[in-house]
Amino acid sequence: MLEGTPVKPQNVYICDINPTLIEVGAQRYGFVPVLAKEDGALPYEDGFFDVVYCSSVIEHVTIPKQEVWNVRSELEFVEQAAQRQTQFAAEIRRLGRQYFVQTPNLHFPVESHSWLPFVGWLPRRLLLPVLGIANAVWVKSTIPDFRLLDRRGLAALFPDAEIAAEKWLGLTKSLIALKRK
Repeated sequence: MLEGTPVKPQNVYICDINPTLIEVGAQRYGFVPVLAKEDGALPYEDGFFDVVYCSSVIEHVTIPKQEVWNVRSELEFVEQAAQRQTQFAAEIRRLGRQYFVQTPNLHFPVESHSWLPFVGWLPRRLLLPVLGIANAVWVKSTIPDFRLLDRRGLAALFPDAEIAAEKWLGLTKSLIALKRK
């Protein structure tokens, strides 16, 4: 990806809550690994990064991973998820002079994590058992740690960004918050 650019791998930071994934990025590509906590700030000054690139992550910044199958209340899940997504977005805006934040669109009919139609529209009390069954029989399994966003929700998290749409067959498949210099 960096071939032909002036960017050196040692100037690319790869961040995740999973230490194994960032170690692979460090060993395979020479990127700087950064282990993140599930919530909280990273140890960098404001505007430290030229660009923050975040693809299909913000919808997973919801509740602690060990609790995703246990929280059945829609209200409880949405409240916690909204708070954590707001903090995560603020951290992206704080760290990046520019950013690219992509997320699946809530209104797209096929939910991208499970590949099941309309699952992204189910209330949590139905989503959990549907995914439990689907994980046993469907080609793609997933955990219910996601809170999908629509254009308005993404714009609220990134008020200084342009919101772009990725289309598929005329439908908005995903949304992208872009902040450029």
